[in-house]
Amino acid sequence: MTSADAGPQRRNKGFEETHQEMIETAVRLISEKGVEALSVSALARAMGVNRTTVYYHFETREALIAAVKAWSSEQLARGFGPIGSRAERADYITRFVLENPELIKLWIEEVLSPGDMRDSYPQWDALVRGTQANFDAAAPGEADAEVFCVILLISAFIGPRVFRNRVRPDEPSETVIARFRNEWQRILKSEGLLES
Repeated sequence: MTSADAGPQRRNKGFEETHQEMIETAVRLISEKGVEALSVSALARAMGVNRTTVYYHFETREALIAAVKAWSSEQLARGFGPIGSRAERADYITRFVLENPELIKLWIEEVLSPGDMRDSYPQWDALVRGTQANFDAAAPGEADAEVFCVILLISAFIGPRVFRNRVRPDEPSETVIARFRNEWQRILKSEGLLES
């Protein structure tokens, strides 16, 4: 029998590719069923692999959840990076928050726990430095960039969910996204962080 007769062969994935697929599958499972439903066994079933394979990548369920938290932080940080316009970044963050409520709960839990912010949000120092530079250009010494950045992050990551759940539960996501974009642009302009 030749290899052509054997049918399609399963591709042997590399460690990093499989690792990333596991994180993304865990994200999907958390989004669908909540973090309580995530286990090594559930992940193995969802991926069609045995538990040993999952344990090869993540020693414990907690290590898997930590990887999901890190992935979520990376996704949220993209909204504060130099990719795209500020309006596109604001839309990205608001959409991510609205579409991933269970991941946002994990992120909030992480941010509220004791420890260094840089562990949860590695881009923290760059965000504060950039914000301080913008403040200093507009009005030196008048603003506290660290406090402003805390307000910025918390309101950007919690605000859309509160708005959706408690203020306007009937409003379509795209309308919520547009409203948050417009208000963020207004606030940033008034603080001298966005050109008119």
